[in-house]
Amino acid sequence: MSRNTQFETVPEDLPKDLSEDLPRDLPRNSFEKQPGRLVVFEGVEGSGKTTQIKAVHTWLMETHWLNNRQESPLFSQCVATREPGGTGLGQQLRQLLLHPASDEPLQDRTELLLYAADRAQHVAGMLKPLLAQGALILCDRYTDSTIAYQGYGRQLDRPLIDQLNQIATGGLQSDLTLWLDLDVELGLARAQRRGSRDRIEQATIEFHHRVQQGFTDLAKTFPARIVRIDASQPSEQVTQQIQTVLIDRLGKWAKE
Repeated sequence: MSRNTQFETVPEDLPKDLSEDLPRDLPRNSFEKQPGRLVVFEGVEGSGKTTQIKAVHTWLMETHWLNNRQESPLFSQCVATREPGGTGLGQQLRQLLLHPASDEPLQDRTELLLYAADRAQHVAGMLKPLLAQGALILCDRYTDSTIAYQGYGRQLDRPLIDQLNQIATGGLQSDLTLWLDLDVELGLARAQRRGSRDRIEQATIEFHHRVQQGFTDLAKTFPARIVRIDASQPSEQVTQQIQTVLIDRLGKWAKE
């Protein structure tokens, strides 16, 4: 299965390499016995998720400890993807959700169902097959975004969202979620500097504050799964925070 190629070229000025701290005492052919892992990046608009996934993906690949290590690797490969838009069908749904050609308002429940459809296709067609092959997946948004954006932001019924998430994922949860926590106004300013704003970015400031509250509440509810990353710092420092968290988790996963 080909990797998602939606990301731009990774910047060359990455932070210092922490690969020497990665776990080395891995059992031979460990990825054949252990399923892959799903690492999700979450946050408000402009929090730097895409930038950090690009940097972390490059860092992981260049450490040569995945399928290129002389020792037996913990994972068969490292794949970067996103929601919406991680599949061919998902790219079409992403266009409908973020850059619709029609002026007809997209109803809140329609939006929710389109995100669920994208996720169902992504999970069944890409995530689960890759995890079964022992891949480490870095995913830009997953189920927490639906709770934050459609639950808190659009104020839709939480039980309905939970039910749709369960249907779309078949119960697949992230092994680790990195929440890039950033002030809403700063994030929107960053997003605006990128150029034209998509449909979600154009929502009211009150909407975005509700979304941020959603991520905050989720992090408090699931502290073992969701790790807060201070995204207000320079990009290189944010990457180092993420590397430190990943090194710790990789060590724990290697021992399971």
